[in-house]
Amino acid sequence: MFYYLEGNVTVIAQNLAVVDIGGVGYACMTTLNTLSHLEIGKKAKLYTYCNVKEELFDIYGFFNTSEKRAFEQLLSVSGVGPKAALSILSSASPETLALAIIGDDETALTVAPGIGKKLAQRIILELKDKVSKEMPTLKASGYVPSSNEAGLAGTKQRDAAAALTVLGYSQGEISAAMRSLDIEELSVEEIIREVLKSSVK
Repeated sequence: MFYYLEGNVTVIAQNLAVVDIGGVGYACMTTLNTLSHLEIGKKAKLYTYCNVKEELFDIYGFFNTSEKRAFEQLLSVSGVGPKAALSILSSASPETLALAIIGDDETALTVAPGIGKKLAQRIILELKDKVSKEMPTLKASGYVPSSNEAGLAGTKQRDAAAALTVLGYSQGEISAAMRSLDIEELSVEEIIREVLKSSVK
């Protein structure tokens, strides 16, 4: 299906942006975060997720691939539909969401409208389990910490790598991106943010 849509933004409404491409207006449901980057009359590129079921054909658009990945991860959780996923990502950035999941912070999820405690707990449970199964150790991913990266720096790197795995990054991508960062001088959230910046297409 569509990987992205690029054209002029003609309509901005609640959780909706319309992108005009060749005289055809594509309605893309989206997050408040993505809407904050858009302007009517300006060109924009939205990375898309298409939800096709029977007679339903909805397009969801995101300002970058990180938000799209987080959206798809949320949809993999039982009981989380597109509306709930958009609500969560309108209240939390992809990196904040990942940190909440890794840190068992259900409160950070329940601030989103329509997300109750039980659903927040399920999101954390199902995505943390997925991360633990998919994420090998940093050593197995090809990264071996140097002596000055022991202790806190190593812990920060592991936490950041776990959060990035939730967002859909491979261990190879994470390892390559982290090699250029000064891990000791950055917080976990800053490490995640820098990796996300380097991967935005």
